[in-house]
Amino acid sequence: MTIKLICLDADDTLWHNMRHFHETEDALIDMLRPFAQVDVTRERMIACEIRNLPLYGYGAKGFTLSMIETAVEVAGDRLSAGMIAGILAAGRALLAHPVLLFDGVQDTLERLAHIAPLVLVTKGDLLHQESKLAASGLGELFSGIEIVSDKKADTFRALFSRMNIDPQEAVMAGDSMRSDILPALEAGAWAAFIPQEGAWVHESAAAPSDHPCFTQLQRLADLPDWITTID
Repeated sequence: MTIKLICLDADDTLWHNMRHFHETEDALIDMLRPFAQVDVTRERMIACEIRNLPLYGYGAKGFTLSMIETAVEVAGDRLSAGMIAGILAAGRALLAHPVLLFDGVQDTLERLAHIAPLVLVTKGDLLHQESKLAASGLGELFSGIEIVSDKKADTFRALFSRMNIDPQEAVMAGDSMRSDILPALEAGAWAAFIPQEGAWVHESAAAPSDHPCFTQLQRLADLPDWITTID
């Protein structure tokens, strides 16, 4: 079957992302060292993020609110206005971090665009994701941009329906098993998992066992050759 649509994740698939979140989290942990051990603060932060996802969604703004909430839990009444200001400054820096593409991404997207139209399917804060895409210089290579609150099978089904594409004619590639791979497979598409170091624990999930439409690749540059094997 000929592939007629290629869907791509953005963060940690096209450009570095989690490294900036980890650096910001480390800054928070340093601020809170007088009040708790490192492991305790980190566990509190992870739990707070997961708890707040239904309220704030994904992205740097919700992450910043979770940092403040974690600081309140850890430091209590000892949390000063200056520390809150420091957390907010760290959050602003996270929103303004430079967009650093993975090696070879531009060339790979150009190769992919000659195979089928490209659609960016990413989740997070609308304004932040739009600004990162603009800074990346990759926008003109995409035929469509989908910035969603979360990625589920229905997200992909709706996309394929709008584009009049049979799911078996579509490929999704990304670094998150939970958000990129499993929902796309459930929707009936092909899926290529491209793991990256430092992935958020919330995005981990067991890989599908012997699924005919699934593969794991070492890098995005391997995606065009895999797609040709589908054709």
